[in-house]
Amino acid sequence: MDTEQLRALLTEVAAGRVGLDDAMARLAAGPLGDGAGFVDLGYARVDTHRGVRTGDPEVVYAAGKTAAETVGIVTALRAASDAGRPSLVTRAGRDTVDALLERWPDCTVTDRARPLATVAVGPLPPARGRVVVVCAGTSDTPVADEAALTVAASGVGVEVLRDVGVAGLHRLLAVRDVLAGADCLVVVAGMEGALPSVIGGLVGVPLVAVPTSVGYGAAFGGLAALLGMLTACAPGIAVCNIDNGFGAGLFAARVARAAGKVAHE
Repeated sequence: MDTEQLRALLTEVAAGRVGLDDAMARLAAGPLGDGAGFVDLGYARVDTHRGVRTGDPEVVYAAGKTAAETVGIVTALRAASDAGRPSLVTRAGRDTVDALLERWPDCTVTDRARPLATVAVGPLPPARGRVVVVCAGTSDTPVADEAALTVAASGVGVEVLRDVGVAGLHRLLAVRDVLAGADCLVVVAGMEGALPSVIGGLVGVPLVAVPTSVGYGAAFGGLAALLGMLTACAPGIAVCNIDNGFGAGLFAARVARAAGKVAHE
């Protein structure tokens, strides 16, 4: 259950369409009732109540987990969910992706050809709000795709603009209207990490920057891009950790959902 489903349940109770006993039974599966709010699998304690607390369900970080462990965690999440949102798996290796596809053939995968992928198990929810993910170069695509699928799985519309880095500034200027029309931007760049500064000076849209580990030796695995983004001349830029497309995508989705909520009030 997430916050929207909780609101809908309370509305049904207030209208007399759902009884108190029924509502209490539904809430008892989590910390608001008598339940623990998690499922103990032995190797993992799966948080099944995070959606109520934050509006976003638990996400499975697959790196370091076996394929069987990841499938087990997702199975627990799906069993405890009202299917309002898909279950998201990040940094899934090929064996894990194959295992997830075997168990849920209709799941969404960013790119099976790459060593690591992001997977959404369950149908993507209706989109509300709009996030634009901006990718400096094709080499930054895996991080941008992780951010984009995170946004979509969070119930927000998303568009990805690829290969618009500062080495060809005219490519970026050609999509300025698209950038200005977003509720939030995720800007993904490696090398010197200059793209967020440029975009932050072009539009006044909330922006979260993601440095990637793309670059030659002196880029220090993304550290140069990270420092460049942290010391950006343009104000109003938030910065995530190196290669953290998931964190940036979730941040942007929350901003877009909040913007949509204000617009409808």
